[in-house]
Amino acid sequence: MRYLPLPTPLIHIIVLLALSAAGIAVAQQPSPSPQASSSPSPTLEQRVAGLEAYLTNGDPSKALQDKDGKIPDNLTIPALNASGPGHNAWMMTAAALVLFMTLPGLALFYGGLVRRKNALSVLAQCFGITGLVTILWWAFGYSLVFGKSFNNPFFGGSEYFFLNNVTSVPNTDYAFWVSQNVYAMYQMMFAVITPALIIGAIAERTKYTTLMIFMVCWMFVVYFPQAHMVWGITGFMNGLWNPNSTIKAIDFAGGTVVHMTSGWSALVLCLLVGPRIGYKKEPIAPHSLVLCMVGTAMLWVGWYGFNAGSAVAADAIAANAFTTTTLATAIAAFTWALIEKIFRGKASVLGYCTGAVAGLVVITPACGYVSSTGAVIIGVLAAVVPYIAVSIIKPALNYDDALDTFGVHAVGGTLGALLTGLLATGKANSNLTEKLLSTLFVSQVEAVIVTIILSVVGSVIIGFVLKALLGLRTDPEIETAGLDIAEHGEEAYID
Repeated sequence: MRYLPLPTPLIHIIVLLALSAAGIAVAQQPSPSPQASSSPSPTLEQRVAGLEAYLTNGDPSKALQDKDGKIPDNLTIPALNASGPGHNAWMMTAAALVLFMTLPGLALFYGGLVRRKNALSVLAQCFGITGLVTILWWAFGYSLVFGKSFNNPFFGGSEYFFLNNVTSVPNTDYAFWVSQNVYAMYQMMFAVITPALIIGAIAERTKYTTLMIFMVCWMFVVYFPQAHMVWGITGFMNGLWNPNSTIKAIDFAGGTVVHMTSGWSALVLCLLVGPRIGYKKEPIAPHSLVLCMVGTAMLWVGWYGFNAGSAVAADAIAANAFTTTTLATAIAAFTWALIEKIFRGKASVLGYCTGAVAGLVVITPACGYVSSTGAVIIGVLAAVVPYIAVSIIKPALNYDDALDTFGVHAVGGTLGALLTGLLATGKANSNLTEKLLSTLFVSQVEAVIVTIILSVVGSVIIGFVLKALLGLRTDPEIETAGLDIAEHGEEAYID
């Protein structure tokens, strides 16, 4: 069926009515009178263009620019510096979903994988890190990552310390239609889950107090500078939005920032702490694969906020990230279990869970930049490569990465960053220019190297200092009895 085109003025009226109904106030501009202020009034076309920018997640100020790209003094429209209800609602939802990944998702996933005598210790560590990082983010973290007063490629600035001037007005360096306080809370959830991932490698044998002190130091030495380098508007490796960046790399939702930093740091810590008592001498099996599966499902659901939310809008790029995340995760879970079936004779629930998480990790840096076909390729490789790391490399090198943080997050995050350089396409994201894509793989390799160096060197220094001053590991008697009673005075299960 064909439809007659609507006249342009009618389209403008429809847009005004629709956006007003959606909650965007359209101010009525009175006709100027001789006694009125000399401030210029926007035209109807300018006001409508500003509102149309909401639909396309564009810059509303462009509607006011003259042919030289300048805005006349005192010329404004209601859409300028206003948050968009739909985009804001999605980002608040996405922030809640990312928190859901840590509490209770990661806590249950890790909690089910440890022995029952240590289940509460993992939950306490996840909760403790959530509270601790929230304080750091409020005081310094947000500003050091997303500020710009330092004009520095490694740290942002001091203008937002203690969330000063972080209000409901958008920070247009990062989003035209999302309130800055919402954006700050969304990014805080990334800062929360990243150090929480580390505990999987050193589960069942680490002092709680020392671990919390390590996380404070690690956030300032590793996470804050890494996040600014990749996502900050003056960042060293922000190839998409900082024209002066040294390394023209891209990372849609945290392959380098979240998974590589946590995974490579986890390897350092598990080597410093050493293997669990009885490792490779007695069975050390998960106490509840039911909890593990429930936690995995929660991680998968929450990851939609993690990946699709990183578009910082409810737009076409978010829709693409949602789609690619689904495909890669499902295919990786199935492929991992299929590998187990072929080589071990049985497809395990743990295999499905590990494969799903690996798929989520590897697609993270690429989800907003690749097509559905790229996501399928990533899903297969996300199962094969981390499976080799977990099932072959780890036993061969004999390190006790208790819950496979290194094998899944470090290896998977590194793989994802590199595959982004090969599979990213302008058809999936129009922000990717041919110039950027032409050198992207080399840039991704450079970003991977920088991330590994920062994560490993930073964690080695912090780890050795704390090991010398406080000790990283619990006493053998406490480790044997379980951390729940000794560290927290509670038991997960009462027989």
